[in-house]
Amino acid sequence: MAARPEAAAPPVRQWYRDPLSCLQTTLATLLLRAGEDPLGALGLAWEFVYPPGEVHAVEYYWPCRHPGDLARSVLPHHSVTSAWRRAGDADPLGELERALERGVLPIAAVDNFHLPFRPAYQDVHAAHLVVVYDVDRGRGEVGVSDVMPPDHLGPVAAADFLRAWYSPMPHDEQDAFFSGSPTAGGRWLEVHMRTPFPALTPGRLAAALRADSALLTGPDDDGGLRGLRRYTAELVERAETGDGDAVGRVYTFGWAPQAQASLHGELLRRQGAAWGLPDLAEAGRRVEGVAHAWTSLRVAGAHGRRRPRACAPQLKRHAARLDRRYHEAVEAVGLAIDALQPEAMGAVDG
Repeated sequence: MAARPEAAAPPVRQWYRDPLSCLQTTLATLLLRAGEDPLGALGLAWEFVYPPGEVHAVEYYWPCRHPGDLARSVLPHHSVTSAWRRAGDADPLGELERALERGVLPIAAVDNFHLPFRPAYQDVHAAHLVVVYDVDRGRGEVGVSDVMPPDHLGPVAAADFLRAWYSPMPHDEQDAFFSGSPTAGGRWLEVHMRTPFPALTPGRLAAALRADSALLTGPDDDGGLRGLRRYTAELVERAETGDGDAVGRVYTFGWAPQAQASLHGELLRRQGAAWGLPDLAEAGRRVEGVAHAWTSLRVAGAHGRRRPRACAPQLKRHAARLDRRYHEAVEAVGLAIDALQPEAMGAVDG
């Protein structure tokens, strides 16, 4: 690709919220590029998915409703598809160049250890995602967007990027949660969005809330409130048997549902205020309470993995509170669905 002028602004924008992972923030950059509202898209879905299988030690782990399609699982109410690609060894930057020429922004899986702008540089191995927006062979640079603190939007030396991109991701005792899963090696996520998305009207929000509530209250043991109870019961049981690895994995696993609940709650609060619907705003606060409850469980697991039996009562207490928060939020969302009906709203839905 042609070299970018020295003074040109990066052709991408960034968006961040606590407590998002790099998965949501990189998708937010793609959403902004497509002219979409990141909160309206990323915050529309709320569910709990607990599929059987391994929790991968990466910052972007997501329990997929649609196995093999990560972006569709994060954005189940939108026309979005994705697939993991792996660049060859002969000319890996060429694959990124060709993707950019097609209008695709690659999301690259990298190791923070090799990226000079990350605090973990030359210190800690951790699996991470960044958006690639430019390849400048003349300067030997790759344009990278990474809004996760401390925030980077600009070039990085191609040699450093390639080391991060092709890292074998060794296990690092300093990061027991996001290292040791060999998921880099030239891997990148190709995402396609059929935009513009439908407008977020009260009717569309109500339909999404009904669909998600049906999943949360359904009979599936791998998801919803039943899946949550199964997950936390297994977590406590493994803690009581001394399984420190299982206890520590709650920190990795819990990031996805915590981030999703945080975004969903914010969206409901925002729309409740915009549409003058107190029940919708209250539902948002209740869903945000779920996100806060995940913090306690995740931190307890992170600190308790070296003494799992002693940690078991604490995990049980936090799990019970998380269960209550989910049930309270589901009930509040039910009231919000009623408030979103046309007869309750008058002419708000147009």
